[in-house]
Amino acid sequence: MKVVIQRVLNASVKVDGNITGKIKKGLLIFLGIESGDSDDMLKKYADKIVRMRIFEDENGKTNLAPADVGGSLLLISQFTLYADCRKGYRPSFTGAGSPDMANELYEYITEQCRRCESIADVQTGRFGADMKVELLNDGPFTIILDSDELM
Repeated sequence: MKVVIQRVLNASVKVDGNITGKIKKGLLIFLGIESGDSDDMLKKYADKIVRMRIFEDENGKTNLAPADVGGSLLLISQFTLYADCRKGYRPSFTGAGSPDMANELYEYITEQCRRCESIADVQTGRFGADMKVELLNDGPFTIILDSDELM
């Protein structure tokens, strides 16, 4: 699994011109699922995401989690995080999980995040859709998590 986390002042996602998810202050999360990912791994990632201390406290230190600032989450499935650009100029996406499996795990991690009672709101895009994502990155502050490095 690959996860790109962006601290945002606001973010939204549209499908066919209609907003499917919109948050104010919080985290915009792009999720890439690969074939070896599992429910157990996603539970750990959901926990890490909702507890990620990347918001500033009263002293300007990144010491607060989304719940501490009333933050929300916007989760977007993004298989292109598994682009393999080592050969030629056209990326290969063979490392991404199959659509059925990836959708199941995307729904699973979304549900795990929603179970965290301290998160104000969890919004999503639409799996497999052509999405238009708008965001106002706060910082900018972007973190990349990779299961090959964390698990």
